[in-house]
Amino acid sequence: MNPPSSILPSTDGDDLAILNTTFVAISEFILSIPGSAGVLRYIKTSYQDDPFRVVLELILVFFAIQYMSAKKYKIDDNAVKLTSKEIDELVTEWTPEPLVPPLSDQDRLDLEKSTLITGAQGPKPRVGSNQKPLLNLASANYLGLCSSDRIKEKAVQTLREYGVGSCGPPGFYGTIDVHMDLERNIAQFLGVEEAIIYAQGFSTISSVVPAFAKRGDVIVVDDGVNFAIQKGVFISRSNVRWFKHNDVNDLERVLEDIRVEDLVLKKRLTRRFIVTEGLFQNHGDIAPLPKIIELKRKYKYRLILDESQSFGVLGRRGAGLTDLFDIPAQEVDMIVGSMATSLCSAGGFCAGSHEIVDHQRLSGSAYCFSASIPAMLAVSTSEALAILSSTPTLLTDLHDRARLLRSILAHRSLTPLIDLYAPEPDHPAPFLHIRARETFLASRLRDGERAVPREDEERLWQEVVDECANQGVMITRAKYVVKQEVNCPRPSVRVCVSAAHTRKECEKAAGAVKSAIVKVFGRWRK
Repeated sequence: MNPPSSILPSTDGDDLAILNTTFVAISEFILSIPGSAGVLRYIKTSYQDDPFRVVLELILVFFAIQYMSAKKYKIDDNAVKLTSKEIDELVTEWTPEPLVPPLSDQDRLDLEKSTLITGAQGPKPRVGSNQKPLLNLASANYLGLCSSDRIKEKAVQTLREYGVGSCGPPGFYGTIDVHMDLERNIAQFLGVEEAIIYAQGFSTISSVVPAFAKRGDVIVVDDGVNFAIQKGVFISRSNVRWFKHNDVNDLERVLEDIRVEDLVLKKRLTRRFIVTEGLFQNHGDIAPLPKIIELKRKYKYRLILDESQSFGVLGRRGAGLTDLFDIPAQEVDMIVGSMATSLCSAGGFCAGSHEIVDHQRLSGSAYCFSASIPAMLAVSTSEALAILSSTPTLLTDLHDRARLLRSILAHRSLTPLIDLYAPEPDHPAPFLHIRARETFLASRLRDGERAVPREDEERLWQEVVDECANQGVMITRAKYVVKQEVNCPRPSVRVCVSAAHTRKECEKAAGAVKSAIVKVFGRWRK
């Protein structure tokens, strides 16, 4: 028989008393902490009407506790333990990857046929083991200033006064008075507000474009521009649209397509640029600047014009494309040029308004992170500009030599063999490209070939270069980055003229190129 409940010990009451005492002690401890009353009041008001927040934070707390208590992962936990013998065997069998890829046949050809000038640069340098100087039709020494005694004297004097170089970027301690003088001289020569100089010609345009065009902006580019412009366009990560080389109708079509797309898709307004060359390095023709400026105004674009090949040679004063077409330089937003061609120095420049130039001093990567141009080269460039301004006969002689060269190479005996770029007798460009005519290449196809391989065409022109050297004339094949060019031109030789050559020398050199083409083309693939 069970005893009555009244005489059993009451455990429920004791448990509740202990629990209540514990809660009271915890509450008193929490309230004794400074600021705890405010925290409790915040928790009460925050969670009483938001149960979802309570659930979410509890889940986060749960995962935090789980993560902190989980086993730590170590990289070498699953590593296979090898014996010393196994390690030695693996080391013996290991073959490291080459630091550079293996040379292709084209690379070997370029290395084997590289021209080594053993004397001073100029219109008649000594090349390799040849004792007799060669007439130089391979360099961009258009005005012949590389051998100017006046520039040499200024360079030596500056070297003794300033030393070799600043070894610092222009924005830190690399800018000195001769740099500012050169920027002022370039701006005055072009007729713009300001100019900025860079230490490398290639990196000038490839730094100017991404300094202004960013992701989401629009760049419309001629598909015949040189490789430096292409790199600058790609680095900008902008939306790039290409138009056919020197085709203003196709340019207008592209600009109109972009305008219609913006209206249909209601795109936001972004920065927009047209990028082209003045005198195309890979083609030898000239951009139709008046029509491009007309389209730029119509569609509200900014124009970036690369005058690396045209500055110093085109126009009445040699001021480039704006001078040639008698257009104020202010109509072009950014004029970019090289000082390594007609000005016989190094580096490049960008000219425009004060805002354009000032922005590059903090945003032009090649300006901010490269050492400034040596003082002697800056002075040499300023002196070359002074010579160009005071000696207009340099341009007259240059255009006369170019006209003579074209007239000889346009002879009807060469018509079935080659194409000239550009062929017009009065074309002002100081160089031209010579490419094999398509019909000639088709006549030399071998069994099973649809087209002559590019390597064979390069070797054809290398034979012409070698034959010209045997006749006392130095020319060179045009070099392209074949696998990276947007629209890589066909193989060619690039023949340059110089005001330092006499008419007789130019006539002799053109005759040598003509006879070399006839001789080599006549025996090729027979």
